[in-house]
Amino acid sequence: MSANQPDLMAVKAFLLSLQDHICQQLLAEDGATAFREDTWQRAEGGGGRSRVLENGTIIEKGGVNFSHVYGSKLPPSATAHRPELAGRSFQAMGVSLVIHPRNPYAPTSHANIRIFIAEKEGEEPVWWVGGGFDLTPYYGFVEDCQAWHQMAKDVCQPFGKDVYPIYKKWCDDYFYLKHRQEPRGIGGLFFDDLNQWGFDKCFEFLKAVGMGYINAYRPILAKRKNMPYGERERNFQLYRRGRYVEFNLVHDRGTIFGLQTGGRTESILMSLPNLVAWQYDYHPEPNSVEARFYQEFLIAKEWV
Repeated sequence: MSANQPDLMAVKAFLLSLQDHICQQLLAEDGATAFREDTWQRAEGGGGRSRVLENGTIIEKGGVNFSHVYGSKLPPSATAHRPELAGRSFQAMGVSLVIHPRNPYAPTSHANIRIFIAEKEGEEPVWWVGGGFDLTPYYGFVEDCQAWHQMAKDVCQPFGKDVYPIYKKWCDDYFYLKHRQEPRGIGGLFFDDLNQWGFDKCFEFLKAVGMGYINAYRPILAKRKNMPYGERERNFQLYRRGRYVEFNLVHDRGTIFGLQTGGRTESILMSLPNLVAWQYDYHPEPNSVEARFYQEFLIAKEWV
């Protein structure tokens, strides 16, 4: 296996072990005994292993999914910005997860790492990796945001000094609700179409991002999970969760790709929280904690 050709079996082994590791870390923090696991098959090719935790002590809804799907034809979402790939067969493999804690002071988190390869007989395969992690708090704590972005920066540092600034900005730009003109959260890392480093280095970066996510998130969850809160904080959390739902259903490329390729709908939409609320024309009270959250956290900002 050359340094520039992907070793899919090595990636698959890592992704399955990463799913195990993240689930173990989350169970230890929540105190639950197990995720519900569903192994599923896709009629067109491939399948996955979905793990969901609902109504835990700390985690109200969490899902950590592995999937490996393949087919003879790429969906429109994959060829929209790469029309030269039309007519190729494909394989897509990754781990995707979303954690919605019960406590409004504990932030929602998301992470995803994946590899994609498109093949055509007689031609070199076209492949790339992508993913990242991002944080969606409902009440802002500067130290949490700084720690999250410090881990993102530390993950990127061995791969080049310009990697974090580029992927941090890409995350800010991607997780932005255009119809609301506001960011979904405080960002982190987002990257896609990465292959210019060669496979070995790209694979190392995938591993660093996957481990970096849980190493950044678990300490924040531990710090916030038992903070006292009331109905006001809970209502604001449910309202802000609406933004999360809007982004995933309107903008998220992974959701669109999964639905267009005939993926398992329950697994694709496990990112949505069990409880959410929308209020017509809501505005926070002036000078309230909630108003300051919009002014000080839901803005483009350099945290480290």
